[in-house]
Amino acid sequence: MVEAILELSGRSVRHDLSKTREPELAVFNQYTPRLRTLTYGSEEYRRCLAKMKPALDHHYAHNRHHPEHFADGISGMTLVDLIEMLADWKAAGERVADGSLVRSLKVQRERFAIDDQLLQILTNTARHFGWLDE
Repeated sequence: MVEAILELSGRSVRHDLSKTREPELAVFNQYTPRLRTLTYGSEEYRRCLAKMKPALDHHYAHNRHHPEHFADGISGMTLVDLIEMLADWKAAGERVADGSLVRSLKVQRERFAIDDQLLQILTNTARHFGWLDE
């Protein structure tokens, strides 16, 4: 358990550091304020992400808590990756006006073809930490 704790602790310090330098910094600085005003998963939100594609591709390549990091998506992830991913989804929901981890999980389920069992585990984990706004 200590290994898992140390890994998660280190990741909490290094989380998304690639956003603090190019080629991500300028793009995230430009679009993050706009994304905060949009509904997560909406068509307008997806259009905004499409404009960010080069920076997002770099971000995903350098941050393994994103399913896009792996050729086989979530199936390539570890439990540690999944915990960081879930925490990231929670934080992302807090950065948008109408954010909701419950709604985000529904969007992500479809986006990443998350099966029932894994969705239940993610939901149970979020509920355990008091992250759900049910």
